[in-house]
Amino acid sequence: MRVLGAARRPPLLLSGLRAPPPLRRASLRPAGPQLLSTPIFYANGPPHIGHLYSVLLADALHRHRQLRGRGGRLATGTDEHGLKIQMAAAAAGTSPERFCERMSAEFRGLFRQAGISYTDFIRTTEPRHRRAVGHFWAALHDRGWLYRAPYEGWYCTAEESFVAASQVVERPDAQGRRQMVSLESGHQVHWTQEENYVFRLSAFREPLLRRLREGRLAVTPARPFGQQVQQWLQQDLPDLSVSRDRNRLGWGIPVPGDGTQTVYVWVDALVNYLTVAGYPDAHQEWWPGACHVVGKDILKFHAVYWPALLMAAGLEPPEQILVHSHWTVQGQKMSKSRGNVVGPAACFQRYSVDGFRYFLLRQGVPERDCDYYDGKVVKLLNSELADALGGLLNRCTAPGLNPGGTYPGFSEECFPRDGRGPGRASAEDYQLVASVQALPLQVEGFFEGFQIYKALEAIADCVRRTNGFVQRHAPWKLQREDPAQRPWQETVLHVALECLRVYGTLLQPVVPATAAKLLSRLGVGPTERSLRSLDFLPRYRGETCPFEGRPLGADTGLLFPRLEKPTEGGHGAPRGLNRGCSK
Repeated sequence: MRVLGAARRPPLLLSGLRAPPPLRRASLRPAGPQLLSTPIFYANGPPHIGHLYSVLLADALHRHRQLRGRGGRLATGTDEHGLKIQMAAAAAGTSPERFCERMSAEFRGLFRQAGISYTDFIRTTEPRHRRAVGHFWAALHDRGWLYRAPYEGWYCTAEESFVAASQVVERPDAQGRRQMVSLESGHQVHWTQEENYVFRLSAFREPLLRRLREGRLAVTPARPFGQQVQQWLQQDLPDLSVSRDRNRLGWGIPVPGDGTQTVYVWVDALVNYLTVAGYPDAHQEWWPGACHVVGKDILKFHAVYWPALLMAAGLEPPEQILVHSHWTVQGQKMSKSRGNVVGPAACFQRYSVDGFRYFLLRQGVPERDCDYYDGKVVKLLNSELADALGGLLNRCTAPGLNPGGTYPGFSEECFPRDGRGPGRASAEDYQLVASVQALPLQVEGFFEGFQIYKALEAIADCVRRTNGFVQRHAPWKLQREDPAQRPWQETVLHVALECLRVYGTLLQPVVPATAAKLLSRLGVGPTERSLRSLDFLPRYRGETCPFEGRPLGADTGLLFPRLEKPTEGGHGAPRGLNRGCSK
């Protein structure tokens, strides 16, 4: 793509930036309130597993910050302008307004069902957003970053963007007809030429590259996504068309002062993050302390275009961009033609809401695409939630072991601190206590590094070790009536329940309903479930345990029922799509 006649007005240059040190990894904001956001999801079709994965990642981060007692907001929503919406509504025989209303309602319904703790659901058709876009456009225009010129290039309607000529190739379609497609997405492109408003993006290549190297433009994981942004910025960065002819695209926000043009849908969409922050009047509390969770296919829009637009408007870029990869099905990209598309609603029905939340967050690795198949989900949930975690809870609260139904006592003589004295605890037992003691800080580090899957792996490992502890000492073989055996039996159960209390607390951001059920069974009250109030095994240090002797909560049955194995060769792919993006 190229701007015709752009030479008549040379790009402005930015100066005064420091020399760049090497690229480094950044972490989540250490303190203070934070605005977390998902992409706003493109409302040209119903929600799918890619949308769900994006919003679950943000929801888990938001919930974890709440556990730490830190304020914050979580914003999500729907992107409702653009040529694809216009075309989809026409194909459905309805108006864009009614089409978007229906699609947006489906997203809201999915997020409610999934237990997403969002504080703001933005729609780009709202008056507050139109006002924010108008103000943002005026800031770009008044500061001299926009000019009008003929613009031509290969345009991809599916992605709502121009594609560089080097990224376009000729390929036959299913009927053997010649067509040009994008190398990256495989979508068809068409040569387009029209006069648009153009943003002077080329002037921001060096400033953006410096910010990235200094860590002030934080893209996580740095490998591969920060490196990918760096590669883009080391190449030519052409100016960007930021409007469309209104005769071609009428469904969108008109350019202020020019009724012949429509604001480019990506500029419109990206400004949503400012809208939810209160721009242009009251955004200072939340901006630039913002963190965007996005799919890798929209990385360039968020890590190149968006920071440049913000700087041009006199605003700082967001503090962090957290990037995740996509999901495949049995090693293949999801496709309607293959019939392997996975839809969230059917997965919730089959695995439960918490079960599918756990699977996606436990198996999803941001750095690489992840694979879905039924057998994998069933095996993981049966192993880690039903057997390991649920089995441990059921075993340690069974009436046969604890007929009084109270939180058992702890004997310092049986489990002396640091192994002093004869006691009955083994070296492995002390290792377990040390591991669980360190677990909350370890989990916090993984959440801050956008490695939720590693946090869950660490919890699952400790759950397995706790099961080994209980199995090793077999408290069911000890006689409660024997004064010499009862203190040790209760101590084993006390340690196991203290471990379970830690696991239930740490799992709240991922499986909120299951964690609440576990903590209620242990008699842990609603005000005792934050990370600040989490004090593991105080009796081991000779301190008072507030739970010791307290009645356990009601037995409400299995924590997580075992799932049936899928039929041979079935992947159970309900209907849906698989793109963690807004376009």
